[in-house]
Amino acid sequence: MTFSTKIVIFAALTTAVSMSIAQQTNLPSIRVAVQQIANSGTLTPLREQSNVGSRTFPMIYAGLIELDRQGDLSLKPGLATSWKRIDDYTVELKLRQGVKFHNGDEMTSEDVAFTFGPEYMFGNTKPIRVGQVASTIGTSTNPTNAAAAKISNVTLPPEVPAVARRMWPSLEQVKVIDKYTVRFINLAPDMTLEGRIARSSEIISKRAFLASKDWATWARNPVAAGPFKIKEFKPDNYLILVPHEAYFGGKPTLKEVRYQVVPEVSGRVNGLLSGEYDFVTDVPPDQIKTIEANAKFEVVGGPVLNHRIIVFDKNHPQLANPKIRLAMAHAIDRDSIVKSLWADRTSVPAGLQWEYYGPMFQKAWTVPKYDPSLAIKLIKESGYKGEPIPFRVLNNYYTNQVQTAQVLTEMWRAVGLNVELQMKENWGQIFETTSPRAVRDWSNSAPFNDPISSIVNQHGPNGQQQQMGEWRNSEFNTLSTLLETSTNTDNRQRAFARMLEIAEREDPAYTVLHRNVVFYGKRKDIQWKWSPTFTMDFRASNLRMPSTKQ
Repeated sequence: MTFSTKIVIFAALTTAVSMSIAQQTNLPSIRVAVQQIANSGTLTPLREQSNVGSRTFPMIYAGLIELDRQGDLSLKPGLATSWKRIDDYTVELKLRQGVKFHNGDEMTSEDVAFTFGPEYMFGNTKPIRVGQVASTIGTSTNPTNAAAAKISNVTLPPEVPAVARRMWPSLEQVKVIDKYTVRFINLAPDMTLEGRIARSSEIISKRAFLASKDWATWARNPVAAGPFKIKEFKPDNYLILVPHEAYFGGKPTLKEVRYQVVPEVSGRVNGLLSGEYDFVTDVPPDQIKTIEANAKFEVVGGPVLNHRIIVFDKNHPQLANPKIRLAMAHAIDRDSIVKSLWADRTSVPAGLQWEYYGPMFQKAWTVPKYDPSLAIKLIKESGYKGEPIPFRVLNNYYTNQVQTAQVLTEMWRAVGLNVELQMKENWGQIFETTSPRAVRDWSNSAPFNDPISSIVNQHGPNGQQQQMGEWRNSEFNTLSTLLETSTNTDNRQRAFARMLEIAEREDPAYTVLHRNVVFYGKRKDIQWKWSPTFTMDFRASNLRMPSTKQ
C-alpha cells in the first residue's frame, strides 16, 4: 500500500467518523415530565419494584424474553433468540450472538449465569423445594439477610435477595451449556418459567458489576444491554439517557431522553403546553380537554395491566375481624368512582385477575358488590364501636389518588366506619410500624399471563403484603405452593378460584377498586404508541420524530 493510498483511506475514515458524529449531534432529544423516576433512588429492578420504575427500565435493560408491549403482549425473542422446554423443571435458551453491553463487552452465557447468581441476585438465600416453608427466604427487615448478601466486593442491600426470591422462589441455578446456551433449572415444577423470564431477566455485565465501587454506585449507573445507557441520574430530580449505539435492536433515533420529576399535575400539564416538555405522564381525565384544546397536543393511553387496590393489615384491632374488612369492600361504590373520577375511561375488573390469563381467568368471579346495607349489617355483627381506623395515602403517586381516598373515606363513614385519612410523604412512612397500620393504598400488576404474577407474587408467602407482616392465611399459602408447582391446569384453576375466595371474601387481604389507567400528554407531531405495560418505549421501532429521516 502506497503512502498516498494510506492518506486517502485515512481521510475517508476521518470523514465517515465526522459524519457519524454530526448525524448524532443533529438527532433530536425528547423531554418527559414524570411524577417520579424511582421510589428507591436506584435504577435496578431488584430494588425498585414499582410502576414508575417499569416506565424507564426497559429502555436501560434488555431481557432474555420480552413482551410484545405494543401488540398482543405475547412472548417474543429478546437477548435469547429461542427457547425450549426440557422438562417441567427446565427451560433452555439460545442467546443472541454479538450483543454488546453499554461498556462494549460482549454478552455471553457467563453474564447470564452471573445475573442469576448469589453475587448479584440471591445472596445466600436458597431455592424453595415443594412443601418447604416460604418464610425461610427472609425479608428485607431480617438482619441476617444483609450478612448473607455479602458475597463479593459489592454488598447487596437486604431487599435484593428478598425480592429476587419473591420472583424466583425455586430457581436452583442458571447453568452454562456453552458460550451462547443456558438452562434455567428449578427445584420444583413450574409451568410459568417462560413468563418469569419475560418478567425479570434483565441481564447485566458481570465485569462491570464486580468492578463497581459499591452497590449504591452500581444501582445508580448499571451496565446492561438496553437501547439507552445512563448519562446522569439525580434521584428525585432527573434522569438523562443517551443512545447505546451498539444496541442489538437497532440504533435509537434520539440524541437523548430526559425524564424530569414534576410532582404536581398542573406543573406537568403547563410545561407541556408551554413547550418545555414533549411528553407528560399521569394525566387525570379532567385535564384531557385542557391539553387537547391546543391543536399541537394530544392525549393517548388507557387501561394498563395493573389494578388499583386497597390493602388491609389484619393485625390492627379493628381489622382483626374479617367482617370489618368485608364491610369496607361492600361499602365501596366502584362504578361511581370510575364514572366521577375517570369519566368511564376504565372499568371494574373481576377481582385481582386479567383476561389475558387465558384458561386461568375466572369468568364467574366479581368484586364484592356495592351493598351499604350489607356493610352496616356486617359492622353490627362484628361488635365495632366506632374506634378509629387509619388509612395511609400518598399525595397522588397514583393518578387521582387523593381524590379517590377522600371518596372512599366518605363511603366508609356513610356505613358507620370511623376511617381517618393520613397523608404520608413516601412509601417508608406508609409501611412504618411505630404507629398502628390498618388500611393503605396500593396497586398490583400482572407482568406475565398467569395468576402467579400477581396474587402469589404480591400476596403469597413471599409477597410484599405477607413479608411486611400485614396479612397471612395458611390455606392461601398452601394453595400458593400448589399454584406455583402443579402442572395440572384443572388443579391450578381450582386453586386460584379458592385463593380469590379467601383473599377477597372470607379473610380479605385487599379489595380491588378498578383497573388502573395511564394517560400521556404529548406533542401531536411525534408518532409514538403507548403500551398497557407502563413502559414508555422510545426505541426507533416505536418512535418517529418530525425531524428524523427513516
